[in-house]
Amino acid sequence: MGVTSFVCFLIMFFRSELKLRSKKETDTVIITEGEMAQKGVQLDEEAFSCSICLDLLKDPVTIPCGHSYCMNCIKSFWDEEDGKKLHSCPQCRQTFTQRPVLVKNTMLAVLVEQLKKTGLQAAPADHCYAGPEDVACDVCTGRKLKAVKSCLVCLVSYCEKHLQPHYKSPAFKKHKLVEPSKNLQENICSHHDEVMKMFCCTDQQCIYFHCLVDEHRGHDTVSAAAERTERQRELKGSRQKIQQGIQDRDKDVKVLQQEVEALNRSAEKTVEDSEKIFTELIRLIEKRRSDVKQQIRSQQETEVSRVKELQEKLEQEITELKRKDAELEQLSHTEDHNQFPHNYPSLSQLSESTHTSSINIRPLRYFEDVTAAVSELRDQLQDILRQTWTNISSLVTQVDVLLPQAEPKTRAGFLKYSCEITLDPNTANNYLVLSQGNRKVTFTSPYQSYSRDAERFTDWFQVLSRESLTGRCYWEMEWRGKGVFLAVAYKNMSRRGCSEKCGFGLNDKSWALRCFQNTFEFCFNNIKTPVSGPQSPRIGVYLDHRAGILSFYSVSETMTLLLRVQTSFTQPLHVGLYLLGFESTAELCKLPSSSRH
Repeated sequence: MGVTSFVCFLIMFFRSELKLRSKKETDTVIITEGEMAQKGVQLDEEAFSCSICLDLLKDPVTIPCGHSYCMNCIKSFWDEEDGKKLHSCPQCRQTFTQRPVLVKNTMLAVLVEQLKKTGLQAAPADHCYAGPEDVACDVCTGRKLKAVKSCLVCLVSYCEKHLQPHYKSPAFKKHKLVEPSKNLQENICSHHDEVMKMFCCTDQQCIYFHCLVDEHRGHDTVSAAAERTERQRELKGSRQKIQQGIQDRDKDVKVLQQEVEALNRSAEKTVEDSEKIFTELIRLIEKRRSDVKQQIRSQQETEVSRVKELQEKLEQEITELKRKDAELEQLSHTEDHNQFPHNYPSLSQLSESTHTSSINIRPLRYFEDVTAAVSELRDQLQDILRQTWTNISSLVTQVDVLLPQAEPKTRAGFLKYSCEITLDPNTANNYLVLSQGNRKVTFTSPYQSYSRDAERFTDWFQVLSRESLTGRCYWEMEWRGKGVFLAVAYKNMSRRGCSEKCGFGLNDKSWALRCFQNTFEFCFNNIKTPVSGPQSPRIGVYLDHRAGILSFYSVSETMTLLLRVQTSFTQPLHVGLYLLGFESTAELCKLPSSSRH
């Protein structure tokens, strides 16, 4: 059979098929003679496949609605429907009261055989069939194809083939097609078995129209489309916030990465510099050790040489004296009376001796004083290293890339940062007396004869703490008397004289809360600010050195914030106390121990 004859045969066949189809048939494909001639034999295998088994038709039969199937496939399908007493077409769902008699469609069988000889497109690939995770076509029977769309009106999912009527027939124009969904049945009202197109705002659920007269009577309702529009608007806003959050976090990630790189560079540089400094200190100590050793040996040699020189002279004199003594002894045995007086003058004369009546020897402490001085140096170095090590260790542990933690809200929260603070006797003014393990200071009238230490406040009645503060710290002070200034200050503030450089709160190196009997006042750089709050003999102080936060609290049964200062600290801080008037006292309270954060 030639190509032209075969095309004509196809035209005749489709004309015959079209006459058999019902007017209600929705997936009819109209093929003109021109289109058929133009396409020739390039027909898709699906057009001649059984929609039940999806394979090429075998023993094709055509049922009254016009659809064709493999004889065994449609028989098996109807065998399952025998219990329903109705038989339907798997494609168009047209029902037949009596089971139609199946007769082989010989013309279609010839056409299929001829198509086998002229060639067909390959069967659907395996990936076109629905798997366990895919949405399957609800129309396909047998092995189902993947659905490409779901219809919200039909509540059915369709493969590409069975979806074509929705594209070509005006009857499906208003149907809403969406991406394949497995949850289509959730759109059906369980009470009325109809598609839910309303939304109850009261109960926050989709409903059917008839539900408005039953359990949702009087509720606030809108159409599902309107609710979708509103939610879509909210969704858009939420997405914008999320996208902004993503952008912000991307920036934060980049900032943190930069901080990590800066942190690593700083750590490496600090380790390198610290090694150099410690090496210089070790070299300096080694040099001083060598110098002391050399001086001791040199002095030892000098003194030993002087002693030996004197010893030799004494030994020579001893020898001379012994010789004289022997001559005198011999003279004493002379029996000649005339000879004895004659020889006596020359023998009895002694040479002048360099030896005094006695040699003054110092107590047996030659170089022991040097040992004591070296020991004192060691003790001083240990004290310095202990104090500086506390500062260094604190500075190391307080390196924190992340933002500082929020200020505590309760006293128990503050106590987590409590630290033990003692006062430095070397800084106390001569009218101040320390007690209670250097935690309490009292203003006293007798002038104390303290040493003139360079760190001592000479004119201001002030004292500084021994410990320096960095990181997060909390401490409390109890006071009584006319008034007490509770301060924090840099260690390098001036001490000698009565100028403002030496007074707490009167310069840019100290911050002071002035506690009087009836009022509070804050002072920094000689700027005084009144502070209101409940009077209390106990004041709590919270310091976050890195964040530059300094807060003062009135402590009683509750804690009341008096003042919060936000600034920038450039050096470690020391607690400072100033006493106003005789018999005034201030004590740094001993708080429950806790691990520093």
